[in-house]
Amino acid sequence: MEESSIARINELYHKSKTVGLTEEEKKEQQKLRKNFIQAVRMNLRGQLNNISLVDTDGNIENLSDRAKN
Repeated sequence: MEESSIARINELYHKSKTVGLTEEEKKEQQKLRKNFIQAVRMNLRGQLNNISLVDTDGNIENLSDRAKN
């Protein structure tokens, strides 16, 4: 996610706490937050897919393969 989007999320948050948001700004805020959460989930999923587990016998198993089973 771009830093400008994150800055806009923060800007809308601070504005909502001081003067309030218009309906258009509320919709924009919801859309930006949804996109942010989606980006965080994709990033986490990518990190988890790159984790390998080593069992007591020394066998290496990819975490994403284990989740599929």
